[in-house]
Order: sequence, then C-alpha cells, then structure tokens
Amino acid sequence: MARAGAADVEARVRSALSRVIDPEIRKPITELDMISSVSVAGGAATVGLKLTIIGCPAADTIERDVREATASVAGITDVAVDVSIMTRDEREALTSKLRGGRAKTLQFGPESLTRIIAITSGKGGVGKSTLTANLGVAMAGRGLRVGIVDADVFGFSIPGLLGIAGSKPTQVNDMVLPPIAHGVKVISIGMFVDTSSGAGTAVAWRGPMLHRTISQFLTDVYFGDLDILLLDLPPGTGDIAISIGQLLPQAEVVVVTTPQPAAADVAERSGLVARQTGQKVIGVIENMAGLLQADGTVLELFGSGGGAETASRLTTADEPVAVLGSIPLSVALREGGDSGAPIVLSSPTDAAAVAIDAIAAQLVVRGRGLAGRKLGFSVN
Repeated sequence: MARAGAADVEARVRSALSRVIDPEIRKPITELDMISSVSVAGGAATVGLKLTIIGCPAADTIERDVREATASVAGITDVAVDVSIMTRDEREALTSKLRGGRAKTLQFGPESLTRIIAITSGKGGVGKSTLTANLGVAMAGRGLRVGIVDADVFGFSIPGLLGIAGSKPTQVNDMVLPPIAHGVKVISIGMFVDTSSGAGTAVAWRGPMLHRTISQFLTDVYFGDLDILLLDLPPGTGDIAISIGQLLPQAEVVVVTTPQPAAADVAERSGLVARQTGQKVIGVIENMAGLLQADGTVLELFGSGGGAETASRLTTADEPVAVLGSIPLSVALREGGDSGAPIVLSSPTDAAAVAIDAIAAQLVVRGRGLAGRKLGFSVN
C-alpha cells in the first residue's frame, strides 16, 4: 500500500516536471527525455536529470526549475537532483526527435507554415538591422514565436542590437541551438567568429562560402516551430540576396529606405532582384523620416517622399506595394541600438517605438496564403 502511495506521488512529480521548459529548445524536459528517473521515499524525492551536453549554459536554470517543480508537489518535503549528461546515442535520439525523424534538411521549405520576411535595403546605413531587431522583439511581444537570421555576414550587428553580443550557440551533435534574446531566437555569423583578442573582427568570404553559411543557418540551426522568421539581409543585390532567393523563394520582402527621393532609385533595385527570384515585395519602410523639434515642428534632415517614391516604383498591376510606416529620427532608437536595449521595450512610448510596433502589427496580421502547400494531413 505504501508503494502504491509512493507511485502516485511519483506520477504527480512527473506531471509537475512536464511543465518545466528547456529555455533553449523551448520544449518540456520530459518530452526531451531529460528526466531519467523519479523516486520517492517518504517525503524525499530524487530526480535524475540528464543535460544535453557538458557545460550546458542553461544547466543552472533547468536544475532550479526541476527542484521548484518537484517541491511544489503535495507530500514532498525534500528534493535531490542527480545531474548527469546524455550519452552520444541519447543526443542523437534527441536531435532525431526534434527533426521529426527526418534527415537533416532545410527547415523552411515551401511546405513550411512559417512566414519568412526578408528585410532588405538598396544601400547600407539606413537602419535596416535596427528595424529588424526591433520588429522581431515587437512581434514576440505580441505572442508570436519569432526567429531572426542575421544574414548580413560582412556587417553582422543583430547580436549587439539585441544585447547578446558574445553569446554562443549551444551545439548538440550536429544541431545548433540559437541563443534567445527578448523571446526571439537569433543566429548570426558574429556568434562564431573569434573575438577573444578584443580586436575588431572581419569576415572575408566570397560567393560559395556565403551560400554555404546561409544554407547551414537554415539547416543546422534548430529554430523549432516559428510563426515568423525575419532575415536581416546585407544591403544591395549581391550573393546573399540571390542565395536567399534560391533557398527561400517563398519569402516576402520588406524594403527599407530613407526619405531622400534620390534613395528610391537604389532601394528599388533590391526589390527588383527579390522579384527575379520569385519573392514578393510586401511593403516599404521609410526610416529617418524627420526629427521632432521642441516647438512641435518636424525637421526633415533627409528630405521627404523617398518611401512613397520607392513604393510607387515597386508597385505593379499584380503586386501593389504600400508604405508600411515612417520611422522618425529618434535619439532613444540610436541609444537602444548602442546599448542592446530594443526601443520597443526600453522606450515603448517614443514615437519611433510606436511606429515600429504599428508596422509589426501590420505584418503580423498579413496571413500567408496556403495555395500550393502540403498541410500535413490526408483523407482516407
């Protein structure tokens, strides 16, 4: 009878542990086979916890959550956690489970339900990366599962903008688990280059290596089930833009430009290249639109009309393109980028933050069509 009572408590402990989420994989640890054993004697519970790798960065968090979940069960007065590491075979079984039993392949193929939005620009310095980072955080704040691929290999800046510069991904066998910032899963070449010397780091690669890197980001990195994947593309119409078009022809494209009318000619090219690879241009964001003065007037440092001009040039009879929003010049936006504190969180009432959040709201409600895609069920 005593054993039957202990078995009931053990079952309740396991149920409590099913609510403990691995902070990197974002799944219950019980589903990931990280709980090897649960035993209860009197009021003392012993839980066997298997971490994925030695030096797991989430080890302390997971162990703490396991202790708290176990202690929350009625009748438990003492908790011991026996921590060990998965064997290679167990890690292989885990990666296979996460991939759904499929061989390693491109995660976001045409059948994927994840919306893919590429943020691009005709030239550098228009705030494309800053907008990508803030849009991702704003979308995550609306309850969506969001990932960001920093595809700007030469000018990677997303980790710094999100406050995770120096963070490294966790590798489980041949699967890479991306760091998470403000609820957004992030991968960048900046997480792999050597910065131990403290000196500046540059990447000097050409076409084939660039294509391979982007392909690996989309194959080896485990993002899990995402609602939206944002791609921060390098400026211009070079190798990476073409590779993204080949790998993800279903991606939607947002073009970032400035109010300067002369910028429209350059911005237009990035949208045209995207169309040549089958992607759809869904809108234009005008950044650095104007600086609000103390007397209420707006100083248009970079002119006006560039966003509307770009949208007009990219509009066709079959594919109208609108200006999704205009972002005013903002000291808080610049400061947030420098400190790694996205303005949509640090200064949500700032005019730039309000404008960015409004654009995120528009992008979120735009559903991706299901035509031509497999939906994963069959009729018998």
